[in-house]
Amino acid sequence: MVRDPSDAPLGPGDILVAPTTDPGWTPLLLTAGGLVAETGAVTAHGLTVAREYGIPAVICVPAATTHIREGQLITVDGAAGTVTLGS
Repeated sequence: MVRDPSDAPLGPGDILVAPTTDPGWTPLLLTAGGLVAETGAVTAHGLTVAREYGIPAVICVPAATTHIREGQLITVDGAAGTVTLGS
């Protein structure tokens, strides 16, 4: 979970889990394997950039930053709009 893009320990292929995104998050999406955000809309910046970069994204996931733990395996299916938690 990342709350501030300036201090994000995001490695290549990691899923970015954030409360919201704006243009300041764009550099993180270059290396992210996917995006899960608690807020957003179909025209939201993070979702638009994710589509452009070809990474799966799911927005409007209530309490994602609370329920998804650091290092937890998750599956992000942008086409279905689902996030599946692993162990």
